[in-house]
Amino acid sequence: MFAYILRRLALIPLTLLGIIAINFVIVQIAPGGPVEQILAQLKDTAVSATSRVGGGEGVEAGRGSTAASQKSGGNGAYRGAQGLDPNFIAELNRQFGFDQPAYVRFGLMVRDYLSFDLGKSYFRDRAVLDLVLDKLPVSISLGVWSTLLIYLVSIPLGVAKAVRDGSRFDVLSSAAVIIGYAIPAFLFAILLIIVFAGGRYLDWFPLRGLVSDNWADLSWPARILDYFWHLTLPVTAMVIGGFASLTMLTKNAFLDEINKQYVVTARAKGLNERQVLYGHVFRNAMLLVIAGFPATLVSMLFTGSLLIEVIFSLDGLGLLGFEAVVKRDYPVMFGTLYMFSLIGLLLNLVSDLSYHFVDPRIDFAAREV
Repeated sequence: MFAYILRRLALIPLTLLGIIAINFVIVQIAPGGPVEQILAQLKDTAVSATSRVGGGEGVEAGRGSTAASQKSGGNGAYRGAQGLDPNFIAELNRQFGFDQPAYVRFGLMVRDYLSFDLGKSYFRDRAVLDLVLDKLPVSISLGVWSTLLIYLVSIPLGVAKAVRDGSRFDVLSSAAVIIGYAIPAFLFAILLIIVFAGGRYLDWFPLRGLVSDNWADLSWPARILDYFWHLTLPVTAMVIGGFASLTMLTKNAFLDEINKQYVVTARAKGLNERQVLYGHVFRNAMLLVIAGFPATLVSMLFTGSLLIEVIFSLDGLGLLGFEAVVKRDYPVMFGTLYMFSLIGLLLNLVSDLSYHFVDPRIDFAAREV
């Protein structure tokens, strides 16, 4: 097993290289970039300033300048940079590193990533690694607690549904699961705010932030309570829509195992239902559930929490990556992608090791490579 772990760890850099390379090519093809973003802002600032000084005449002058630029055959960058010196635009490209060929920029990025130098944000004037480390606690808090609650709810509920298959409890719980699955997490978050965060009815929970402003002045027990007080609503919103599929997966896995011959044999030996269920069925049925753990955690960490972070004003990795895409902040885009991919690959390895832990008969090290 140790050799298998080493082989998997050795494949991670190659996988990361492929992911980064594919996304780098996509970014090169996509229109717009940080230079165009800056030029567009300068254009808007210039037009606004002119309109304030000269009123309608300034606006008409700006429009005329744009029309003249378009007639001169300038590209999109120059239309967005009307009235700007071409040398200034060339200097912007040089500062961003776009004066170098794409393959050179990609090689430099890969070299820096080997030492976890993720570069510096174009628009935040901070190192990307510092930004990621600052935002990581928020995403980890949402992802880890949501995933744990989803598993703590889904596994017992799925087992209970499998044991009582076709009963009234099974039907009613299935209806609740379907309703929870049908309601988007962000919509449920808004409902929670309206009911419990001072939106219209009760004002029991805070509306923003991971901790209170005076968190540093609180005692340790008060800090822990304050932390979970802020997490209650966003985590609840994420859990509601996340436990449905895992519950049904657990139920179906147990039903499939319960009908197998070894269960009949175990019962014939005189084992009670609890021994059969948790001594034999549980270990085999949990393989499928464990397989979905990395996907669930990654989803909660980096995708499912995006709108939740926005709604509850939680400044995490999801919001950071989204803003980087909108602003074309390439170092932050690729830095967050790099961290997302690395964590996901490590979680996949943890998933394989969990397979072996649950059922030692599964030995990945014995497979042919």
